[in-house]
Amino acid sequence: MIIFCSIALLKKPPTLSLPIMASSATTESATTAVNLEQVAYFLVTGASRGIGAKMAIETARKFKPGSVVVLLARSASGLESTRSEILTVNPHVTVVTSSVDLATASKELLNEIVEKSLGKQPVDRFGLACVIHNVGTVGNIGRKAAELDDRAEWEQYFGTNLFTVAVLNSCFLRKFQPVPNKLVINITSKACLVPFQSMTYYCAGKAAREMYFRVLAEEEASAGVTVLNYSPGPVDTEMTVDLQANSNAPAIRDYFKNLRDTTTILTTEQTTAKFLHILENGLFKSGDHVDYYDH
Repeated sequence: MIIFCSIALLKKPPTLSLPIMASSATTESATTAVNLEQVAYFLVTGASRGIGAKMAIETARKFKPGSVVVLLARSASGLESTRSEILTVNPHVTVVTSSVDLATASKELLNEIVEKSLGKQPVDRFGLACVIHNVGTVGNIGRKAAELDDRAEWEQYFGTNLFTVAVLNSCFLRKFQPVPNKLVINITSKACLVPFQSMTYYCAGKAAREMYFRVLAEEEASAGVTVLNYSPGPVDTEMTVDLQANSNAPAIRDYFKNLRDTTTILTTEQTTAKFLHILENGLFKSGDHVDYYDH
């Protein structure tokens, strides 16, 4: 189906009592509406192709002159293509690219990238600091969960999809602490909520990553940080092409084949337009998981 011996205790363990906490997600949705038409610092990972590239282009289109757009990915040529498209739709922003392997990038390297992108500009000149954590890989889809016994492969997957994401996010928020409005966007997936055969790495990584951002939303609400976990739906990207061709689960392969055969698979343009609509109209509560099909 597609969706994506006991030991008797001598004493009863004490009950863990947690204080009742007011969730940051209880804020009225209208307060999360984001004004993109201002001077912004904007960083996007996985910006060389697919969803990341299209989100970078269409979001940057709205920024005021003097904004800085930073694009990270491994492909230098892909980044340059995205950079050119951004400058075509908005020639009044500065676009900085950095070819970097986010599987192994250190905190020092990430801090250096951010510092260099700013030059000598003070951070308090920006009205908005925004990061889109789009980078993501599907992992080994040729083997079942019970067969994934390579620790190095696990570490490499989580290095790219969780560890460096969290480190970059910390670097970003620390640097832009003085900026009044800080927006953190995690590109998530229905796979963080529902198990999909052959997608063990992807499901586990997305679940851990989204919980990190949900905790962040709780802890940083009073610091001017807004968090959106956006699930873009099934989009026509290289990742879904890979799943259709190489998943070990026939149902997964058939699912994506049917989406393409019926032309019901989403385009990057469609999901980006929905993303911006949700963002600008505040159709979310900070920390929530919001799917393309929710609105």
